[in-house]
Amino acid sequence: MLNTRTDEPSASGNSYQLALRQLTDSSIPTGAFAHSLGFETYIERGVVHDEESFGRWLGAFLSQQLTYSDAPAMRFLYEGWDVLELDGLLTAQLLPRQVREASIKMGNRMLDIGTEVFPSAELSAYRALVSSGRAAGHQPLAFAVVARSLGVPAAEAIAAHLFATVTSLTQNALRAIPLGQTAGQRVLRNAHDAVAAAVERAARLTPDDFGAVSPGLEISQMRHERQRARMFMS
Repeated sequence: MLNTRTDEPSASGNSYQLALRQLTDSSIPTGAFAHSLGFETYIERGVVHDEESFGRWLGAFLSQQLTYSDAPAMRFLYEGWDVLELDGLLTAQLLPRQVREASIKMGNRMLDIGTEVFPSAELSAYRALVSSGRAAGHQPLAFAVVARSLGVPAAEAIAAHLFATVTSLTQNALRAIPLGQTAGQRVLRNAHDAVAAAVERAARLTPDDFGAVSPGLEISQMRHERQRARMFMS
């Protein structure tokens, strides 16, 4: 006789888990492979040139731009802020043109994919705002809208988005520096604590903190627009 236990959670107990893994998989076609979000400028200047120096840049990017831009935007959405207002704030505070356009391009792709694969009324409403030209459709908001509609808790959604971004940037660094595959895995492992710290810090930020990004990062992103030779769009 088959002995079945009813005191253990079923595989579908957290029904969003597999969907979240799909949304953060490197194969999802948002175009992240085409963006360095500024680190290519540091490579051109010789500041980023190996595993250690890229790890330092990645830590700065995570503790600054992702912590004070993407993470609070997602958190505020979960807390009930109007998506149109947050979309406008992101457009205003992403000063480098290439990075602003990268967020919009990847966000629009996420909206298209989400609509096809994980449809919801909330997602349709945001996509309609984008289609009408009232909203730009930024990546962290698109991801947060999809994640919230799937029932993903806020902290888990933010951590997933940050680590997915870190992963795509590391994969791009493998080609650009270049780095070995094992070196890339070491970089990702070393980023675990930094991602957790970013989620914790973002949970304490106020609206006045939103967009408080290091000028050095923004300047490097602006310089990329005029870099003589480059692999990436941003």
